[in-house]
Amino acid sequence: MSTSGGRPWTADLGDGTYRNPVLNADWSDPDVVRVGEDFYLTASSFGRVPGLSLLHSRDLVNWSLVGHALDRLEPAADFAVPRHDRGVWAPSLRHHAGRFWIFWGDPDHGIQQISAKDIRGPWTAPHLLKAGRGLIDACPLWDEETGEAYLVHAWAKSRSGIKNRLTGHRMSPDGRELLDEGKTLVDADTIPGWFTLEGPKLYRHDGEFWILAPAGGVTTGWQGAFRSRDFFGPYEERVVLAQGRTGVNGPHQGGWVRTAAGEDWFLHFQERGAYGRVVHLQPMRWDDEGWPVIGDAGEPVSVHPKPAAPRQPAEAPASSDSFPGGRYGRQWQWTANPRPGWTVEHAGDGLRLSCVRTAYAHDLRALPHVLVQRLPAETFTAEVEVRLGSEVAGAKAGLAVLGDAFSWIGLERSDGGGVRLVHRYAETVAEHERDAEHSRPAAQGRARLRIEAGAGARCRFHADTGDGTGFRPSGQVFAAEPWRWVGALLGLFATAPTGTGPAGTACFTGFRTTA
Repeated sequence: MSTSGGRPWTADLGDGTYRNPVLNADWSDPDVVRVGEDFYLTASSFGRVPGLSLLHSRDLVNWSLVGHALDRLEPAADFAVPRHDRGVWAPSLRHHAGRFWIFWGDPDHGIQQISAKDIRGPWTAPHLLKAGRGLIDACPLWDEETGEAYLVHAWAKSRSGIKNRLTGHRMSPDGRELLDEGKTLVDADTIPGWFTLEGPKLYRHDGEFWILAPAGGVTTGWQGAFRSRDFFGPYEERVVLAQGRTGVNGPHQGGWVRTAAGEDWFLHFQERGAYGRVVHLQPMRWDDEGWPVIGDAGEPVSVHPKPAAPRQPAEAPASSDSFPGGRYGRQWQWTANPRPGWTVEHAGDGLRLSCVRTAYAHDLRALPHVLVQRLPAETFTAEVEVRLGSEVAGAKAGLAVLGDAFSWIGLERSDGGGVRLVHRYAETVAEHERDAEHSRPAAQGRARLRIEAGAGARCRFHADTGDGTGFRPSGQVFAAEPWRWVGALLGLFATAPTGTGPAGTACFTGFRTTA
């Protein structure tokens, strides 16, 4: 694995208890499955590539990133540029007939599925199960008792004009065909006080069909449970998790899993602005009326005894990276489908990014060739060294905090041939970046860059140009902004003005985060 240095956030407190969130980064809309003694999790990846990140755990608390299920997004032309509000929404992860299955809704194209014998792949090519706009949050169910298969999904009003409704289908056992036109399973417009019902997960338990689905909106909603003896209803409902007296806003949308020891647990997200949707783990039990009780009597827990499982070392998905052999680690994604030549292979350590020629270098939000990863914690430091090898005037490379607004610090080749340190930013409404600080020489053509992020994702930028003065702060504090559905991101990039021929490279070494 491509990591070095730094210490990530860990949820394992080392005394048999854990703290929430168990994944303190933007793992949006999580779903989880157990196979034997192993747990696997996937999450929304929207327009980033590779998509459908795959995480592994032995105890639901300590997680590692083991791969991705999607190498590219299709249709490829739609994802040639950043699409942060499109692509993979709220996937479901299941294991059936010796294979892993992932179903998801692309709000602009329809419901798709892939499968693999091994979680690390190879995965099948995406199969479009149901075409249409606004079809989201798909989840399958194979009834092991009857051999029947089913699918449930929600709706995105922005594409379909429909919301607050769950639709169900009978499905072929191979997951490649729907066997009916579909029927409304739950119309939450008929339930007083319920709105924005979405994100359903479908289960069979104690002779009944169960749909666990959130409502009430991402930031302030709640988790609902629906049950029926018949798949097509009628369903009765109950709120099974809500903020209550806690500070965990909108605790909802996720998956139920039963451990090998017979314990029930529920993983869900909490929306936290620029940090995205962090993941919490809640204990789950069943009351005398057969309803699930999640958390502490329906409210989220902050610290709790860990699931019964063999002791595991404290672990969290990697964020630091030494780029061994010139390769980047699994934690990195491109902001759109990658193209050949964006990275340059070499034998040593360090990541060489091509200075891609573009007319849009003034706005990082428009660039497909930004290599990004999630903010690794609420407060953290990120450092990397960059060397600008391009001789093209106007070529630049740097370290960015990227969202609806962005700020970056790095190096730029001047018209006179020298290299200078620059720090630029753009507000949410701005279409063109501007200086955040006066530029200064970087005579050695390299600099060590640092971002210190405090509470509220307030970021302070620093740089050391090797002139003997060490790290110096640059510009004003920058408050990171999320995208519409995605938290802010850390990014590495290299660009050059439009023109002909190769524009050289920038080399990044020793990317290190400390939470």
